[in-house]
Amino acid sequence: MATDREHAARATDRRTPAVDPAAPAEPSGARSVRAAGSPTGTETLRRVRDGNGLLAAAAMRRLDEDLAWYRALPAEDRSWVGLVAQAGINAFVSWFSDPSTPPHGVGEIFAAAPPELTRSISLQHTLQLVRVVVDVVETHSDQLAAPGGERDLREAVLRYSREVAFSAAEVYARDAEVRGAWDARLEALVVDALVRGEVDDSVRSRVAALGWSGRGSTLVMVGTTSTPLDDVRAADLRRATQRAADDALVGILGDRLVVFLGGDGDLQAGALSLLPRFGPGPVVIGPPAGHLADAARSARAALAGLVAAPAWAEAPRPVQADDLLPERVLVGDVTARRALVAQAYVPLAASTGSLLETLTAYLGAGRSLEAAARVLYVHPNTVRYRLRRVADVTGWDPLDPREAYVLQTALAIGRLGEDT
Repeated sequence: MATDREHAARATDRRTPAVDPAAPAEPSGARSVRAAGSPTGTETLRRVRDGNGLLAAAAMRRLDEDLAWYRALPAEDRSWVGLVAQAGINAFVSWFSDPSTPPHGVGEIFAAAPPELTRSISLQHTLQLVRVVVDVVETHSDQLAAPGGERDLREAVLRYSREVAFSAAEVYARDAEVRGAWDARLEALVVDALVRGEVDDSVRSRVAALGWSGRGSTLVMVGTTSTPLDDVRAADLRRATQRAADDALVGILGDRLVVFLGGDGDLQAGALSLLPRFGPGPVVIGPPAGHLADAARSARAALAGLVAAPAWAEAPRPVQADDLLPERVLVGDVTARRALVAQAYVPLAASTGSLLETLTAYLGAGRSLEAAARVLYVHPNTVRYRLRRVADVTGWDPLDPREAYVLQTALAIGRLGEDT
């Protein structure tokens, strides 16, 4: 006699159809395909087509109620967004008639709108737009679907919205990749023009296109890279520069790295934070710059300093380009030569109190106060006083060994200019 458990098992077997383990899995969307081909699915499809206008009107009302960015758009852009929403609903209706076909992508849905609209609507806005349309269709599913087809319609809406969302993310990611590559090329052109000193209206326009605000001052730092920067490391460096300052440009010139920082913040601190991004060796910071023309001159000074920096073994890292004037003169930097003459030799030659004569005697005597005093027939304290005047006039202190070398170079260059 069969037990109660055996009776229950037989009843379960009669209710549950047998499943062949070797049978292929049911494809995604098969339920919707069957629903669309069934009488209930056919009636639901007819109702959805008839309710197309109702859905579009409801979607536009929801956009205006829920999305502040949509309300802020100009009237023309709002009309284009309405066409996009209508295109999305039409695409869903077309796909719902045959769910086995791939859904229309965002590119096809946005085809009715001008390309400029995709630049003013971000990926987040696009996903919000999709979400509103999906919510509208779901809200009206009980009204549109035939009796018994409500669940199939909601499942179709969810599946379609998922595919459209993935398509939107792919489109925007591809657009961002293309835009990033274009920005990198544009940035390279701008940096190359600044380094060559070719600052014209086209360069200013390109800098503005890259988002350079032009507020505050500009700092230029140059160095080398230990290994060539690939796309990943270059992108990471650009993100670091954008964190260091309000404005940033990065140029990779072979093994040389040129960084422009701009804004109202502490640019020196931002430059120090970027030091680990450079390879071993000197890093040179150009003179302060106020606008693009000054930034171009600062970049050239910094690049000349990078070439000359190895001549000063004790140079700090980073080092100011203006602290490398003697070394820059040695590598043929005409700007450094003029700066030394203008800042040191000319003021000393024009001054009173025998400052130029005293500095010459002091340097010629091996930087000895007593020896210089004997040459000049004055007291050593008089020599010391005059040397302090030299520091006031030029900004370089003759009693400091490094600054005495700068002044000695300036005197030599100044006398060469007089002889010629």
